[in-house]
Amino acid sequence: MNNLIEYVRPEDIEERSMALIEAELPGPLPEPIAPVVKRVIHTTADFDYAKNLVFSPGAVERGRAALLRGCTVVTDTTMAQAGINKRALERLGGKTACFIAHPEVARRAKEAGTTRSAAAVDFAAETLTGPLLFVVGNAPTALLRLRELVEAGRVSPELVIGVPVGFVNVVEAKELALTLSVPHIVARGRKGGSNVAAAIVNALLYGCPGGR
Repeated sequence: MNNLIEYVRPEDIEERSMALIEAELPGPLPEPIAPVVKRVIHTTADFDYAKNLVFSPGAVERGRAALLRGCTVVTDTTMAQAGINKRALERLGGKTACFIAHPEVARRAKEAGTTRSAAAVDFAAETLTGPLLFVVGNAPTALLRLRELVEAGRVSPELVIGVPVGFVNVVEAKELALTLSVPHIVARGRKGGSNVAAAIVNALLYGCPGGR
């Protein structure tokens, strides 16, 4: 069995994987979205993302510009936060933030009868300054609340990445996110997740000068 496996040097695995992905895609992807889509496929081995990922005009460019300005990347889960390449982000002067476990967020959620994910979005909007990039990979309630705050003029992210996964209110939340007045990248349908969210951020990072 081992004779059927071709040895690939560790440093060549990603390059080889990307070449295989490009060869299996049904057609060429336009720039600048191609690196983002291929990074998500590389993370998930799921070619559905070639058609499921929706980019508002200029979303990739706006996200990269925010990263180059040293933005704060706000995630809805610690899992998405953990998957982001912190070293690359910090080289550009950026940082991550996730308030899902913050005691004040837990208190507010209990008091308001809402989810901690939604309360965490409010907390981030109130306490963070500078350019913000919001990343939702798990909680549709976070995406719905973020849309409400954006439309109310209470926060204006440089980019919203909306890729929650699941069954309850997920599809509906993402369809509403597609109407956001700020730049956005959204995975239509039920698929998504914290790993997809982190992959999108990393793809944007790696497309920045000095981001890799």
